[in-house]
Amino acid sequence: MKTDLRSWFEDLSRYVGGVRVRALAPPGGPDYGSDEHRDRAYRTVTALHPRSMRLRVAEVRQETPSTRTFRCERTDGPLPPFRPGQYLSLALTVGEVRTTRAYSISSPPGVDHLDLTVRLAADGFVSPFLFERAEAGWEVTSTGPAGSFVHEPLTDRGTPLLIAGGSGITPFMSMIRHQARLGWPQPLDLLYGSRVAGDVIFGGELRALAAAHEAFRYRLVVSEPGPDHQGPTGLLDAAQIRALAGDLQGRTALICGPIPMVELATAALAELGVPRHKLRRELYGPPADVTRTPGWPADLPASRRVRIEVVGQRSFSAAVGEPLLHSLERNGLPHRSSCHTGECADCRVRVLSGKTFEISSCVRQADRALGIVHACASYPLEDLVIEL
Repeated sequence: MKTDLRSWFEDLSRYVGGVRVRALAPPGGPDYGSDEHRDRAYRTVTALHPRSMRLRVAEVRQETPSTRTFRCERTDGPLPPFRPGQYLSLALTVGEVRTTRAYSISSPPGVDHLDLTVRLAADGFVSPFLFERAEAGWEVTSTGPAGSFVHEPLTDRGTPLLIAGGSGITPFMSMIRHQARLGWPQPLDLLYGSRVAGDVIFGGELRALAAAHEAFRYRLVVSEPGPDHQGPTGLLDAAQIRALAGDLQGRTALICGPIPMVELATAALAELGVPRHKLRRELYGPPADVTRTPGWPADLPASRRVRIEVVGQRSFSAAVGEPLLHSLERNGLPHRSSCHTGECADCRVRVLSGKTFEISSCVRQADRALGIVHACASYPLEDLVIEL
């Protein structure tokens, strides 16, 4: 014990001595605590990482019968840098509901516009609104680019395997176009699953790039092929991935698309020996039916209603099958949010009483200890009292 105390006091003495030396030494370099340097740093950071941007739609392109690309220009400053695979979150008012929706950027860095490619969901809430309202000249507020679904060239060995389903091609399109602009310094291997061949987004461009560049391999897998389809059919399971992608030893895999497809491909890659740290996933929104998610109480229908009390504001009734964030928005209590997949943590709320069902594993341990959940990926199982 005496030895430990002596060591502690010696460390403390060295620290105090170092503080005295720094205090007596003449100042060197700029004073970063000054108002001038704080303001300069703030302006620099804000320009590179804007919290919000004002965008104007310059062009609308019909990609497939169900998909459009909205080409946007920024009106309140220069476009910030971003990494291929990142997204923007649009702030929208649909009817009387204020909400946000995240959309991956499908254009590459370094051009004078941002492309957002959106697939119409017939029973959706936001995509029908965009298809009706977003035309040339329409303006919207968005976040700056965000997200960690990116390829890391310094740590990812081998040719990355990109696995897309449906509109999950959009972040990959930014990566592919970026490599094409750079002259293909990084080869890419894309497996793209689509329900039907006629609704493949960017199909013509992908075929042309694959035909022109050996560094880019593109394989389309159709689950419901027509009589004229030639090529792989079925789902992106382990057998399909093994046959089309070959050896996966040491390679990084990135998966993006609807939740069922992402879960299928994740299990397939685990079966093929891809370790979890070599896998990145981007989920598109909450599940269509959360009651089919493993762990959901068997006797709890999605339509059951519970009471949500928001401390200091008011209470409302909500269906257990709807994400807590959506219930807040529908009841006039919009909450800060961005990714809508449970990853970014913008929509954190604290549950003071009651139980929730979580579909995200991204909540920090420190947050869990305080009862904090991500509202976009949390469902009320009973009456809740929450704090925004």
